[in-house]
Amino acid sequence: MAQVNNRLQEVIEPAVTALGYELVGIEYLSQGRHSVLRVYIDSEAGINVDDCARVSHQVSAALDVEDPISGHYMLEVSSPGVERPLFTPEHFARYAGQQVQIRVRTPVAGRRKFKGLLGGVRDGAVVLEVEGQELVLPLDDIEKAHLVPQW
Repeated sequence: MAQVNNRLQEVIEPAVTALGYELVGIEYLSQGRHSVLRVYIDSEAGINVDDCARVSHQVSAALDVEDPISGHYMLEVSSPGVERPLFTPEHFARYAGQQVQIRVRTPVAGRRKFKGLLGGVRDGAVVLEVEGQELVLPLDDIEKAHLVPQW
């Protein structure tokens, strides 16, 4: 799956940045005929429906040429929203001090889901404060992470 995601990044990122947007991240959910390729974009001015349509058109054309995914899939282009997904070490560093929810592939202390205060990144791992204890979660083991909105 990592090879597919790397190839998708290589194809999608130039198409997004050429239009002046930031590629926040990519999620590819392989589910046979119901597979979904979700592309998150952002810009300093924010993202609206027209931005998503513009990027969708450009990314779709790039994917048609490069064809990195075999089979059927639905392309979705979206803003990160209030539950902003975190993909890169830079994202985890940028949002230190915020509440996050993280799901890991391998259980830590018998759990795979954690909600806590993001402490940033240290030595290739995410530092998370959960219930007064500091956890260190390897970046490679994080399956999904996102901000938790504070209302």
